[in-house]
Amino acid sequence: MSLLVVGLSHRSAPVSVLERAALNADEQVKLLQDTVAAEPATEAAVLATCNRIELYADVDKFHAGVAELSTLLAQHSGVGLEELTPYLYVHYEDRAVHHLFSVACGLDSMVVGEGQILGQIKDSLARAQELHSAGRLLNDLFQQALRVGKRAHSETGIDRAGQSLVTFGLEQLARGGDVQQWARGKKALVIGAGSMSSLAAATLARAGVAEIVVANRTFDRAERLAQILMEGDDTDVAARAVPMESVPAELTRADVTVSCTGATGLVLTAESVAWAVEGRTPAPAAGSGEDGPGAPGGESGPAAGALRGGASGTSLGSEDGCPLELSAVQGTAGFSVLGEAAVAGMAAADLEQHAAWVDNGTAGGDRRAAAGTARPGQTGTLDPAADTDAIAALAATVATVGRIPERRRPEPVEEPQRPEPVLFLLDLAMPRDIDAAVHRLAGVRLVDIESLADASAGAPMAADVDQVRRIVSDEVAAFGAALRAAHITPTVVALRTMAADVVAGEIARLDGRLPGLDDKHRAEITQTVRRVVDKLLHAPTVRVKQLAAEPGGAGYADALRTLFDLDPETVAAVSRAEDSTTEKDRGPA
Repeated sequence: MSLLVVGLSHRSAPVSVLERAALNADEQVKLLQDTVAAEPATEAAVLATCNRIELYADVDKFHAGVAELSTLLAQHSGVGLEELTPYLYVHYEDRAVHHLFSVACGLDSMVVGEGQILGQIKDSLARAQELHSAGRLLNDLFQQALRVGKRAHSETGIDRAGQSLVTFGLEQLARGGDVQQWARGKKALVIGAGSMSSLAAATLARAGVAEIVVANRTFDRAERLAQILMEGDDTDVAARAVPMESVPAELTRADVTVSCTGATGLVLTAESVAWAVEGRTPAPAAGSGEDGPGAPGGESGPAAGALRGGASGTSLGSEDGCPLELSAVQGTAGFSVLGEAAVAGMAAADLEQHAAWVDNGTAGGDRRAAAGTARPGQTGTLDPAADTDAIAALAATVATVGRIPERRRPEPVEEPQRPEPVLFLLDLAMPRDIDAAVHRLAGVRLVDIESLADASAGAPMAADVDQVRRIVSDEVAAFGAALRAAHITPTVVALRTMAADVVAGEIARLDGRLPGLDDKHRAEITQTVRRVVDKLLHAPTVRVKQLAAEPGGAGYADALRTLFDLDPETVAAVSRAEDSTTEKDRGPA
């Protein structure tokens, strides 16, 4: 049997795929049950966090295991297998162990060194133990991963290399400034009462916010979290709980909102956020060309001017057959075809049409601009004959990765001055809780999982990270040696059992030939024979355990069984007995 992991994370897949593939608690349970029911797997565990979904299994066949685990992930995530496959990674045996140990140490986290992953690994193990889907291999693996993670945090300064996702998110909201200075006196709304939301609430309390309002679908949990915040010795924050129905009203009072729920749909839409900031957003600078709520000649409400350039919350339009309303935004600095398409939630086919349209239209616009004949918002028309190669290339990209990369970026232009944010939003949920269109609302600053991934991508690696990597390598080697040594133990036990049976049979035969043998002499003869057998077996069994612990040593167990003609059923019986004894003594980590 061999360890196999199949999964996807923020390193292999875009956030749009991760949030569609996210699994809630019930879906994780069903995935575990279906995995252990599948033919190639005998054990299974699921590690699902806000930025990774991984399925661990003990399989007897590699290729069949990869195919089965990939199919199960696709079925339970709801993302088609063909679409999901390009983003999946596979690790096997020692590489799988190395991957989990790296994850436990925070080396594979979005924010390097964050310690929240240890609690998530512990929860994953507890769930597998509760469902009896974790056997000896996965129990030992996950418990050792927890020990390796704790060792990394205690023996190195990995904590200095990164922070929790919550702290990093708040720093992004504060634009890299001092979080305590930025948060002091603010009113905070925390949506959700799970582990991540609780951490966010505690972090905000320590940062010095004046008030925290907790909203949760289960009101009792919100009350409990609010009470814990009020009773904290290191803070004097005022905290209270409200039902989820009160979120729209509380949003109008909040300065900063953190959301992390298990909801499958949006908790905060662009429209609801726009209504919350209406009336308290500072007026735009003169000549900015940006209409605010209630501007002369404009309609009131979030749809009228709250979004940059006056685009709607979804940016949908129909100009010249283009699925996006581009004329209002394509002249702004940093305009991104991919970003606009993500906001609109467009399909791959629409992305192909859209990207081709924009590329052609912008090129025409650039030529007119050079000639001095361009009008604001003027675009070209798609010429299929001239752009056949470009469209074919875009289609190929869509088929491969399911999305269109940005093919051009306009020349930088002076961006209209936007009002300072009056509402800060931190979305830590996967799938997202807050509409991505909020990023274009005037007076709002949104930080979500996708922007956190971009911000942390270029973070420098500290010397402590290299030290943690050495710890991981050492622990992987030790775990592999112990695993290989344990693999041969049942064979060694079966060999010694067979030798003891031979001794017992020969002593019984001696009793038949020498019926008058007294007990003292019989005991002496029995002890002598046993010592001879033990001495003959000692060196080979010690040496075979040493050899088996080395890479490639798995074959020694087979050689031992062949040389001594050991019954495979006897060896299997020893393995089952050891597993049964181990399970009785094993509890949640």
